[in-house]
Parts: sequence; structure tokens; C-alpha cells
Amino acid sequence: MAKEMNNRQAYFNYQIEDKYVAGIVLMGTEVKSIREGKLSFNDSFCLFDRGELWARALYIAEYALGTNQNHLAVHDRKLLLSKRELKKLENKLKDKGYTIIPLRVFFNERNLVKVEIGLGRGKKLHDKRETIRERDTQREIKRYLK
Repeated sequence: MAKEMNNRQAYFNYQIEDKYVAGIVLMGTEVKSIREGKLSFNDSFCLFDRGELWARALYIAEYALGTNQNHLAVHDRKLLLSKRELKKLENKLKDKGYTIIPLRVFFNERNLVKVEIGLGRGKKLHDKRETIRERDTQREIKRYLK
């Protein structure tokens, strides 16, 4: 049973400055699919609509044992944050280059699905090359220490 799914591509494409943990509004079959690990972050992002934060393009596969009440795999899902956090994020988004990305989905100690979102700024090509270089050097260091 998968307990946590990470968006590794987000850390490569964005420089994450702030992180928040948000609740997410889901249907029952979506929760069951997440428990099975059927979740993908490909091209997912968050946006504001009428003062509410929504996760868009977050793919949760249809539940295999679902009936005609099964959910759609890709649709907008509402994220739950406090008003203070929403205002802070909305003000930061007005700055050029910032975006909100889902970083990971996990179950908390009360078995509720939570989404960690990050306020990030897109990396330039040279920044991505620097990330690759650092990762390679860390791998080489670990290899020599063994």
C-alpha cells in the first residue's frame, strides 16, 4: 500500500521557496486509487479561481473495482488552506515567475489525504544543468565512500 507519492520533476524544474500542507476534496473512489498508488503529477499545477485554490491536471486513475459512481481521472480538485495562507499565496503569485506546484500527496496520522504544495520559481536551463551536475557529484562521492 503506497503511503506517499512525490513529484520529483517539480524539484528539477522549479526552485521551491515555500511549502504548505493542504487538504484536498476527493471522492471515495479517488482515495482508494491513491491508496493503490495510482497517481501522477505530470503537468499538474495549482491556480486561483474566485479566491479558492484548485489543483489542475492531477491524474488519479479510475478505481478498478468502482461502479458507475467512479470518478473522472483528470478534473479540478479543490485544495483546502486557511484564509491567511490563501491570501499570502495569492499575493506571491502576482510576482512574475511564481507558480504553485503539488509536490507530494500523502496520508496523515488520521488517514486523511493531504497535498504538499510548493511556491516555486521556474529554473533556467543553466540552473537545471547545475542541478544535474550536483546530483552526479553526490552520486560519485557516495560511490567512492562505499
